[in-house]
Amino acid sequence: MTSEELKTYINDYCKANANEANVVKYSRFFKDGPFVGYGLTAPQMYALVKDLLKIKNVSFESVLEASPAMLKSDMYEDITIAILLLNGFGKQYTKPLFKEIASWYTFTIRNWAHADALGMFILPQFLKYKVIDYRDFDTWMTSEYKFQRRSVPVTLIKLLKSKTIDNFNPIFIFLEPLITDSEREVHQGMGWFLKEAWKLKPDQTEAFLFKWKNTAPRLMINYATEKMTKEQKLRFKRG
Repeated sequence: MTSEELKTYINDYCKANANEANVVKYSRFFKDGPFVGYGLTAPQMYALVKDLLKIKNVSFESVLEASPAMLKSDMYEDITIAILLLNGFGKQYTKPLFKEIASWYTFTIRNWAHADALGMFILPQFLKYKVIDYRDFDTWMTSEYKFQRRSVPVTLIKLLKSKTIDNFNPIFIFLEPLITDSEREVHQGMGWFLKEAWKLKPDQTEAFLFKWKNTAPRLMINYATEKMTKEQKLRFKRG
């Protein structure tokens, strides 16, 4: 399947499964701008991607060629499907591709869902296959784009769970600049990261939280302590 055939196939599938009621429903979850899409469900998009990768044997080259046009689309599903397709080729990722993905935040990654899709699926594979080191995200943390900054802690959740790192403290120190970030979406991403870190290394994570409990945004602390008992949470109230 050529890149043009791939784009046509995806477009036809999305139109055939469009659901205006879902567009209205999903709009509630996107506060950064109007939700524009076909109204496909997540299972529908996953099924399409599985069909393309497993049955129709779409190549990495076709996905790369089709992605620019899909990423420039205003439709939510086009961007999501491009990300999910790329997820199927982690072993073929390169450093230039990592740099290209960084540029996506300048024109297409404008909401938490797409940022988190990159952080949960695509970006961790660059770490898994040692294309980059987590410190290669250092410039992302000073990006002018809040969703690029959010993607850093979300991505590093997978690194914690990979069990290749026993001491989380260097990663905590690396992420410290995001503690004082001005954007709510970044607070959520950091809180999510710290919650997952606490599940794995509670002592190390609590020491970090104690250090920042009086200055970190409360939303971040609330996310980070979400799985703690009521008594445990009380220790992280501002003094």
